[in-house]
Amino acid sequence: MAHFAQLDDAGTVLQVIVVHNNELLENGVESEAKGVAFCQALFGGTWKQTSYNGSIRKNYAGIGYTYDAGRDAFIPPQPFQSWTLVESTCTWQAPAPMPTDDGPYRWDEALLSWVGIDV
Repeated sequence: MAHFAQLDDAGTVLQVIVVHNNELLENGVESEAKGVAFCQALFGGTWKQTSYNGSIRKNYAGIGYTYDAGRDAFIPPQPFQSWTLVESTCTWQAPAPMPTDDGPYRWDEALLSWVGIDV
């Protein structure tokens, strides 16, 4: 099975659907273009293939993610203003590393640090 993400005009992911591999085959080889044409015939719009294991376009697309054509990558929404994009993975990184002990933590944007959660 293959997965395809529908994009709006700004490149934001609207939905992700599963397409049977039979719809992608062209002379026995999977073709993204054939999958895109299949999705367009059903729903119209702009489509890009995505992958659970990140083998294409860095990250599996999710609703609200953005497709960046220059990076050919799906980028998740920025969780906090202070976090920066890691170019090699197109994921977001906090300005301070999360503690590695067993405690649960949450990011506190006002303090720009990880804060322990009482359970």
